[in-house]
Amino acid sequence: MDTVHILYFFTASVAITLMPGPDILFVIAQSMSRGKTAGIATALGLCTGLIVHTLAAALGVAAILHQSAIAFAVLKYAGALYLLYLAWQAAREGKATFDLPQAEQRPHWALYRKGIFMNLLNPKVSLFFLAFLPQFVPPSAENAVWPMILLGFLFLLQALVVFTAVSIFAGMIGQRWLRRPAVARHVNKVKAALFAILGIRLALMER
Repeated sequence: MDTVHILYFFTASVAITLMPGPDILFVIAQSMSRGKTAGIATALGLCTGLIVHTLAAALGVAAILHQSAIAFAVLKYAGALYLLYLAWQAAREGKATFDLPQAEQRPHWALYRKGIFMNLLNPKVSLFFLAFLPQFVPPSAENAVWPMILLGFLFLLQALVVFTAVSIFAGMIGQRWLRRPAVARHVNKVKAALFAILGIRLALMER
């Protein structure tokens, strides 16, 4: 792949990553409520999940989700239930106020795992990679597997950079606004509503 080809892929990937979707909204919510390091931990989890989606697309596993309505439905409803569980957790904390310096000291392993599960339980990501990556594989390639893996990891790297920048920005906003008790009391309620909407949207999603 030449430089122009890679730059075209990179530009398209950044534009797609910045589009409003479950992943970036999840990063923003965690960054604003728990600080930038929580958002970065979440981003690392989401990008770890992309490794699996990349390999699945390159090896053709994602095609199974495309062909099998049952496999797609099982993964879709599992992801929807997980998002609704996150909504329930956030709703339980609805009346809590935030002390961001303490929040940033909390272990972020759980957020990393949440990011992985949220990404893996969204079948649309696998189908997206299956449709998106082959478009940038050079026609002269004898084997599409390795070019797709390379493209998938380039997508992962730019997503990590974008999510990290978003985490820092959203964390700065959170530090400024969450010091106001009237604002802090409603943040978890908004986060709960966001997760609930994303869960319902995923449950109603068609292939």
